[in-house]
Amino acid sequence: MLSIRSVTKRFGKLVAVDALSLEVAAGTVHAFLGPNGAGKTTTIRMCTGLLQPDAGTISVAGHDVVSDGVAARAALAYVPDEPYLYDRLTGREFLDFTGRVYGLERAVYERRLGAVRERFSLDGFLDQLAEGYSHGMRQRVVLAAALLHEPRLLIVDEPLVGLDPKHIRIVLELLREIADAGGAVLMSTHALATVEGITDLVSVMDHGKLIARGTVAELRGDRDLESSFLALTEPGAAPRPAARA
Repeated sequence: MLSIRSVTKRFGKLVAVDALSLEVAAGTVHAFLGPNGAGKTTTIRMCTGLLQPDAGTISVAGHDVVSDGVAARAALAYVPDEPYLYDRLTGREFLDFTGRVYGLERAVYERRLGAVRERFSLDGFLDQLAEGYSHGMRQRVVLAAALLHEPRLLIVDEPLVGLDPKHIRIVLELLREIADAGGAVLMSTHALATVEGITDLVSVMDHGKLIARGTVAELRGDRDLESSFLALTEPGAAPRPAARA
């Protein structure tokens, strides 16, 4: 579903992403871990077409994000770590705008709007201006907007920040459902306990390079995932061989 092949991105002399290769297969939730500054957000922005790689290729559902960007972006949805809404629009107006951007027919849009309204409990504030929303309310609307066109690939960056326990559970269930239905999820997160519960594969990045990849069990070994992650990303730690492609 997502193929990253030998991708490099530089900002001046800084190599933010260094010859990165990563595959996210259909039917999987793939966790993307790394300390701050590891290159995760830069990688995600290249996957969504917000940045272009200096070398290598990225494709979504078989479409190159540079040469066939419209088709690639139509197959994915991206939820950034800071949910952005237009403050002078209501949540309903923002969702309507999103549906129009994706060219959804009105009947299809209304059906999908009803589903996400119920899923994320939006009715209590959907007709209020977004300028009065809490972070959690913004996150719920942005997640709802991302799902309107039923993307084949969902890329989420810290999707649980600001959510209450009820909606954390709803989002986790949703990510798993997308994968189980044949889609794919790439999730960047620091919530390692969450990763253990829903993730099929984990990739760990540091200093622009992929340093480990495998299942939770493979990366965890005989300790918890957080301890393994900290050991992998300690200065001077030896990279662990990738467990699988």
